[in-house]
Amino acid sequence: MDQSLLKNLSPPGDASDESLSAHPEDVPLAVHDLTVAYQQKPVIWDIDLDIPAGKLVGIVGPNGAGKSTLLKACLDLIPRASGEVGIYGKPYKEQRHLIGYVPQRETVDWDFPVSVLDLVTMGTYRSLGWFRRVGKKQKKQAMDALEKVGIAHLAQRQIAQLSGGQQQRAFLARALAQEAQIYFMDEPFAAVDAATEEAIVGILKELNEAGKTCLVVHHDLATVARYFDWVVLLNMRVVAAGPVETTFTQENLEKTYGGRLSLLHDAANALANVVR
Repeated sequence: MDQSLLKNLSPPGDASDESLSAHPEDVPLAVHDLTVAYQQKPVIWDIDLDIPAGKLVGIVGPNGAGKSTLLKACLDLIPRASGEVGIYGKPYKEQRHLIGYVPQRETVDWDFPVSVLDLVTMGTYRSLGWFRRVGKKQKKQAMDALEKVGIAHLAQRQIAQLSGGQQQRAFLARALAQEAQIYFMDEPFAAVDAATEEAIVGILKELNEAGKTCLVVHHDLATVARYFDWVVLLNMRVVAAGPVETTFTQENLEKTYGGRLSLLHDAANALANVVR
């Protein structure tokens, strides 16, 4: 599909002249009118969202709801059909130094020949600037991060030799070494052992106490209230977003997990109307 057509997509009744300027500039993440489509099919549609500072945010929804897509679109990793994203009121490319990212483990090439320490040290590259070598300071940052996630003893091991839980900890350490203000984590608890999950939760709590903002794609509804203080319920569009105690309700969960077909139908019709 011609991407110029998608850029003009606006859901019925939502037409607006507003832009990102309508969102607060002091929030870590502001998303306005964000739509992403793959092969003519909308994946996320008309996302409008403000994430307050210093929150542990769980992004929750059914499979195919667009949770990972939302994160990637905010980080300019995939093209947007429409919409804007602001990191403290500025585009992502101007604020990259403020962001740490933990991708899904299955998207990483674990056969790449690099040690755990080298991988984590990559998290310090942005602070180095051009043509400067990694020094003692950066290696110490990396080792400190490995200590926090509990695998400093594996620093010289090749990443391909790690277990799944150790690999997840290594990527979390790389994000910590960036000393970011906002952390985007794409299913960090997926397929890890109980000890790794407990370690990740502990790190999230530490980041929260330090005033950092964490956005975590999460699939286990049973642990949402324990792990997070803010939640985004997503099913192509934002069904609800806010504090866990007032937002993570049975009614909102039914809307999130029961409305998939109707949302897909509405979005597909909107795309078909644009094509016509």
